[in-house]
Amino acid sequence: MRLNISRKKCYYALAILAAVCLLAWCLVKSQVAETTTKPEPLTVVRTQVIKPATAAPGYSYAGEVRGRYESQLAFQVTGKIIKRNVELGSVVNAGDVLMQIDAKDIQQLVNSSSAQVSAAQSQLKLAESNLNRYRQLLASGAVSRAQYDQYVNAYDAAAAAAQQAAAQYTQGANQLDYTLLTADKAGVVSAITAEAGQVVSAGQTVVTIVRDGEREIEIHVPENRLEELKAAGQLDVTFWALPTVTLEGRVREIAPMADPVTRTFKVRVSLLNPPPSVKLGMTAAVALADGAVRPAIGIPLAALYQTGDTPAVWVVNDDSLTLRPIRTGSFGNGTIRVLSGLQPGDRIVSNGVHKLKEGQRVKTAGEIYE
Repeated sequence: MRLNISRKKCYYALAILAAVCLLAWCLVKSQVAETTTKPEPLTVVRTQVIKPATAAPGYSYAGEVRGRYESQLAFQVTGKIIKRNVELGSVVNAGDVLMQIDAKDIQQLVNSSSAQVSAAQSQLKLAESNLNRYRQLLASGAVSRAQYDQYVNAYDAAAAAAQQAAAQYTQGANQLDYTLLTADKAGVVSAITAEAGQVVSAGQTVVTIVRDGEREIEIHVPENRLEELKAAGQLDVTFWALPTVTLEGRVREIAPMADPVTRTFKVRVSLLNPPPSVKLGMTAAVALADGAVRPAIGIPLAALYQTGDTPAVWVVNDDSLTLRPIRTGSFGNGTIRVLSGLQPGDRIVSNGVHKLKEGQRVKTAGEIYE
């Protein structure tokens, strides 16, 4: 009787265990099937379809006619200006005296140095005379070699002192010459930054001379326009005072650093065959010549993806993302121009680009046509 009851309990336990295993297997199978059949959720993005490139609007930069070569002159000594011999626009030749500073103190130093030279020369002559006399006494055996050597040393010291005094006098004479500011080259005075009665320090620019010859236009360009200016082969230059004159220009020089105040770059534009009517200081306008502006594609700034030195955009192909490098140009009004890397018909992600990854599947919520 007890044996039958035990067997029944075993049967019940086995049945319950089998039911639990069957239930667990069904649950696992259901989860696996659900996992394998459930598709990956698509990220919703806004896109833009690229239209054919268009030319950017032209920009004009105001500038001033400058000389190709300019000399900023300064005194080499500190002093008070007592005479100014030139005015703005004065034509000067090499060697002309432009300004003069008070030389009284320097003249006193020169006089003192001259007296020291005379005293040193006298001491040298005395030392030379003593040396010659003791050389004869040494030859006759009247003095010892040690006594003779003392006079040799005295002569050497006197010669060194005379040389030092002469050097100091030469230095003082040079300082005296430096009180006169002379033109290093022939040209035209374009700027004067000091007046008579003003005390100036050594190295402080007081006069600027422009050499007669080549003419240039100096303009200041914001950093977002530098690329198109570099790429432009030809520039059109017009003049406010000469409305009928239009000259061809070429970018000759671009400053390596921006001005710390205006955040613009100084650019020098050389003029090709300017007429004599183009004078220094004239107001000019520099613009990109017709056809010099290359067509470019405009995209929103928010579409730009950049983590290193190379900018890129996310391109949508068959609902999948591909990161494509591009070369950019100028920007403004919330857009940036793409010089290369995109073609008409390409579809790019227009915002939220830093949350995406390569190969990610997406669907578009809306498109912007540009």
